[in-house]
Amino acid sequence: MIWLALNSAGLPRQIGFQVTDQRGLPLRDAVVEIARPAGDTRALVFGWRNAMAQRDQTFVPGLLIVPQGATVAFPNLDTVRHSIYSFSRAARFQIDLYGADQSRTHQFAIAGTVALGCHIHDRMKGYLRVTSTPYAARTDINGRALIEGLPAGTYEVTVWHPLANGRDNEWHASLHLTEGAPNRITVETR
Repeated sequence: MIWLALNSAGLPRQIGFQVTDQRGLPLRDAVVEIARPAGDTRALVFGWRNAMAQRDQTFVPGLLIVPQGATVAFPNLDTVRHSIYSFSRAARFQIDLYGADQSRTHQFAIAGTVALGCHIHDRMKGYLRVTSTPYAARTDINGRALIEGLPAGTYEVTVWHPLANGRDNEWHASLHLTEGAPNRITVETR
């Protein structure tokens, strides 16, 4: 079942964001999450695959939002072997070395941020943002993101970014959000 809230013009409800740092520069690859409103029954799914590949000795994509409880695939699209590990509070795990054209999976039961690395290639870094809300989006190169399905209103908002100054690299606030035009958020970074 697909759930879609429409505005009075019959268009999908969209809340836009522009996330910047303290200098006013766009914050790319930030995750904006709106806490699920009381009584909300929208399914906790996203429109993309729960997969993070290794290609050219890089995690692709470098940041992936997944629903809490999801099993994520880690296909190796390189010609070299990789391992995957995380020491993050939300998921401590290790996947041993595996070769080209092989894949491994791991389930993520706890919401939070999972920083990923490879024991063989120290410069490889990736992030999973495991979320308990279907209202989450990643900012683009201009610091913009859209979240569909909610009307204007006051919501609890969390912004995560690896450079955000705050506990667990998160920024939190209760904000009145409007539909359409970007709601501006400034996040202090290191």
